[in-house]
Amino acid sequence: MALEIAPPRPEFLQVAEAVAREKMIEKEEVLEAMELAMGRAGRQTYGINKDIRAEIDRKNGAVKLSRWTLVVDDDAVEDEETQMPLRIAQKVKPGIQAGEYIVDPLPPIDFGRIGAQTAKQVIVQRVREVERKKQFEEFKDRVGEIINGTVKRTEYGNLMVELGGRAEALLRRDETIPREAFKNGDRVRAYIYDVREEPRGPQIFLSRTHPGFLAKLFAQEVPEIYEGIIEIKAVARDPGSRAKMAVISRDASIDPVGACVGMRGSRVQAVVAELQGEKIDIIPWSSDIATFIVNAMAPAEVSKVVLDDEGKRVEVVVPDEQLSLAIGRRGQNVRLASQLTRYDIDILTEAGESERRQEDFRKRSGLFVEGLDVDDVIAGLLVTEGYGSIEEIVEVDDEELASIEGFDENIAAELKRRAVAFLELKEVEADQKRVELGVSDELVELGSFTAAMLVTLGEKGVKTLDDLADLASDELVEMLGEDQMDEETANAIIMAARAHWFGEEGEPQNG
Repeated sequence: MALEIAPPRPEFLQVAEAVAREKMIEKEEVLEAMELAMGRAGRQTYGINKDIRAEIDRKNGAVKLSRWTLVVDDDAVEDEETQMPLRIAQKVKPGIQAGEYIVDPLPPIDFGRIGAQTAKQVIVQRVREVERKKQFEEFKDRVGEIINGTVKRTEYGNLMVELGGRAEALLRRDETIPREAFKNGDRVRAYIYDVREEPRGPQIFLSRTHPGFLAKLFAQEVPEIYEGIIEIKAVARDPGSRAKMAVISRDASIDPVGACVGMRGSRVQAVVAELQGEKIDIIPWSSDIATFIVNAMAPAEVSKVVLDDEGKRVEVVVPDEQLSLAIGRRGQNVRLASQLTRYDIDILTEAGESERRQEDFRKRSGLFVEGLDVDDVIAGLLVTEGYGSIEEIVEVDDEELASIEGFDENIAAELKRRAVAFLELKEVEADQKRVELGVSDELVELGSFTAAMLVTLGEKGVKTLDDLADLASDELVEMLGEDQMDEETANAIIMAARAHWFGEEGEPQNG
């Protein structure tokens, strides 16, 4: 008996085209969703566990149903509803191989009310998935852009923003500027800082406090930034209160600060208005970090900058009367300058810096007076020349020491002799203390520690080779101080201490 031919259904094609136009997705994707839905409805008739598939004719809309059965090796059948052993399949279709399908056409069906409802649910779900994927593809490359939207609803202070009817975005309460309030229907401009693909659809996250929001607002207001003539190098914000922005010009004839401010402040004022009155300091960027830090501290004047590049710290000395201005209200100015330059900034007044310098001078002079048994004048000369420890006196060349004004070769030689004697005495005293603390000779024999270091370890409870071997490298560095040892050296010492745990061939020794 011949199978009934499926009648043409042009209305299916019309529906697919209408849905595709409404949702702004491809017609083919809608048709695939309809085929999936009709296949599921077909399983309601021919067997829920069977692999029933539908195919819509792209010319006349006719729906063809078929049952698909996967051919598998004789001993690999797991599901008799959807799989057929190879020996039986070859009787049905000679020459077929495992991995291929046997496709049996099925008579067309009347979907009925339940089938139609099931199909509708599948189509709606599938179309929604396609729509979400399209949204993600559209917005994933727009991170870093400013977008306009309308507040659709508020959830626990967070705003759900509709983006032109195409998608929704989340503007969390902590990403809004303090004291600003939005109502349903209000227009809002914000910065896309993240787009994530999640099971419930793409999640688009907006911010009005992100530094990038300020930078993009200036790019909209200042043509020179949009054209790349002026570059924004860094931005730091205290949202709604104050911001600092560092700029540089690629064209020597264009003042980057003046261009961003605009005629009578027109450009900067447009940004300030969008940011609810946030004051903006625009400063010139400099590749010289000291100059950049001085600029970043504006409006405060800076007398001196002392940099520690390795530790990313800087000491800024300001006149006494500029201290409150340099710090700013609740530390705002120094905090923003620190964020802008990425250096930790410590502020000192000129008086405070002078007092600290004098205290440091007295401390180092006292060290030389006590250790070298010299008077204040000689000790002061050594400190003035930059010597900070007795070890430096031992290590310096005789000629360099003798070249200090008022010194000669005899004085230099005597100072070095006293320095050596002092350090030897300290080493003996430290070794005696090491013995009193019970630090074993095995640690001495490693040859990696001074007597003073061994005393420190003993005081921390590290007294045997096993105690040392049990440490992690960062623990050893923390005990001795980063100025005494780096982590690589500490790791090598610990591995040497662990060597006695293993036999000659690297196997653990039996204890």
